[in-house]
Amino acid sequence: MNLLRQVTIDDTTLRDGEQSAGVAFTRAEKCAIARELVAAGVPELEVGIPAMGDDEQETIRAIAGQIKGQGLNARLIVWCRMCDFDLDASRDLGVDMIDLSIPMSDGQIFHKLGQSRDYVLRQIATMVPKALDAGFEVMVGGEDSSRADLDFVLEAMETAARAGACRFRFADTVGIMEPFGTAEIFRQLRSNSDLELEMHAHDDYGLATANSLAAVVGGATHVNTTVNGLGERAGNASLEEFAAAVDRLYHVQTGVDQRQFSALSQMVARASGRPVPHQKSLVGASVFTHESGIHVDGLVKNKETYQGLDPEWLGRQHELVLGKHSGTKAVLHIYGTMGIALTAGQAKSILEKVRSFAETYKRTPARQDLMTFHQQIMASEIAH
Repeated sequence: MNLLRQVTIDDTTLRDGEQSAGVAFTRAEKCAIARELVAAGVPELEVGIPAMGDDEQETIRAIAGQIKGQGLNARLIVWCRMCDFDLDASRDLGVDMIDLSIPMSDGQIFHKLGQSRDYVLRQIATMVPKALDAGFEVMVGGEDSSRADLDFVLEAMETAARAGACRFRFADTVGIMEPFGTAEIFRQLRSNSDLELEMHAHDDYGLATANSLAAVVGGATHVNTTVNGLGERAGNASLEEFAAAVDRLYHVQTGVDQRQFSALSQMVARASGRPVPHQKSLVGASVFTHESGIHVDGLVKNKETYQGLDPEWLGRQHELVLGKHSGTKAVLHIYGTMGIALTAGQAKSILEKVRSFAETYKRTPARQDLMTFHQQIMASEIAH
């Protein structure tokens, strides 16, 4: 497997992420998210859709003014349909690159555009030079590429390269790809083109991150992500999942500071109104929390026994809690961290209370609850 040493993340939280039904960021929220993404080392941001109108354009201008004004090193990208109206709306916004998007699949070309494959190729040949003349770097976005004839995709890429585009985005618009096929497709794209290749994955089958990793295995140079996997329908490839996995599992660098993920996740959760599930990989509140007696006992002895991902890489740490599946050793350990030494009998009595509490209240007991259990046990012993 001949992998690149580095892959570039093009985060689209502010464009495709905001396209989640019911999500609407304010200008201040967009600027704050952009600032934190860049501070975390994300090198490219897709920041909006200029054709939406004046308010969207002003927001894009504000993001660009903030990033460029502070001398921050990030390429800013806007998404456009491949037409003059969208190109004109993108002028003078302070962004670096334009994604000129057009369907690749016959279904979208014929039924959505009412056009032919030749029309698509003509549009690419016409619009890419216009965008270059306007001062943009140009990416051609292949909408619905995953349902397109691959030979036509390659023909579109060749047309894009001749016209002066530097990148092609292969979009799995409806989220139907699987990793083995994705890797093979990108091998074919890579062997037939020198363009930068960007993967845009959707999570309809829960495979967006896996497909993005597979694209890198096949030769992708760029990958779209969103914070928390936000995005249309089931969302996009998660920034935190992709960056951590491509680094830790494939040793491919992204330049992103993984210790910033928790703060980014919470910021986007608040702005989107979409809470992060407790067991969301990497950033969920409970993903480094352990209750099971076997696991707690192993972690206390040596954290490597039940650790495949070190939470310290993410600026987090293991948390041991008591619950229905705890054992007396866990009780002794956790009370010990509270400065309370228990006998084996006391630990057994407290464990009974912990299990009853967990079944009744559907949560782990907090520190104050544990203190109460101890007081009750001690009072019971005095009474007898």
